[in-house]
Amino acid sequence: MKRILSGIQPSGTLHLGNYFGMMKPAIALQEVGECFYFIADYHALTSVHDATELRDNARDVALDFLACGLDPARSCFFRQSDVPEVTELAWILSTVTPMGMLERAHSYKDKVARGLEATHALFAYPVLMAADILLYDSDCVPVGKDQKQHLEMTRDIAQKFNDRYGETFKLPEPLIGDETGTVPGTDGQKMSKSYGNTLEIFGSEKALRKKVMALVTDSTPIESPKPMENSTVLALYRLVADDADFARMEAEFRGGGFGYGEFKQRLFEAIWEIFAPMRAKRAELEREPSYVEFVLRKSADRAKRVADGVLARVREAVGLR
Repeated sequence: MKRILSGIQPSGTLHLGNYFGMMKPAIALQEVGECFYFIADYHALTSVHDATELRDNARDVALDFLACGLDPARSCFFRQSDVPEVTELAWILSTVTPMGMLERAHSYKDKVARGLEATHALFAYPVLMAADILLYDSDCVPVGKDQKQHLEMTRDIAQKFNDRYGETFKLPEPLIGDETGTVPGTDGQKMSKSYGNTLEIFGSEKALRKKVMALVTDSTPIESPKPMENSTVLALYRLVADDADFARMEAEFRGGGFGYGEFKQRLFEAIWEIFAPMRAKRAELEREPSYVEFVLRKSADRAKRVADGVLARVREAVGLR
């Protein structure tokens, strides 16, 4: 069985983009492989600088993932920092990583352009990501368009290490699933905490309704057909509605006679309904914090056993005893 690895940063409240872009596909992959999923709290240090916030965010991600269907009996689910061996591997990998490779990283340029401080950690982010992947002998990594370059860099780093020290690392393959596409935020851009345009799935009913009703739309009159291309309302409704309901909304966009307010109300109701069972499960888990911590610790022990074996192989290869 192939080992699949993925991680999610604890940098804020779970939103539709997180769920449909990463979490829903990750949970489905439990059926097809051995899944290692981690809460990337080391990575989050590049943007979260308050200790209490980071701990709370990590706890919330654990609750979110378990509430959304992650099965700890079938997946290894742990905090990145509970296996600190990843930082040693990142340092060793950095000795074979060319500066030019890091300077070409799109993610670094994008984050600095959005106002993040240009730290060494942000610049060397792809090396720690490579360590995350290689430390667990991962066979496959689910990737989207914005992550494809990072996996290519991981493969390049692993190959450079193998060329220098002998065959030590597997070269992980990208795992391309059904493309959801970019999940748009309330302003039509990609949904992202960085842009402040998210729709949280575990927020209050009132807050969610307010955000959905404030979605950016045009000024087309009620009686006129609505433009369908680049419609945020349609793109979001496609994710949460069944085929028949979505086809009906498309037809009503084309036919006219309906206002955006009605479409937004229908979108809100669909979002609220689809996540109702997950909200109930999350509330149940919040009452059992010791269980959530048990899951993370037990999985970290399992991940550490794998990591220790890989790191022993690496240390032997480079001459560390």
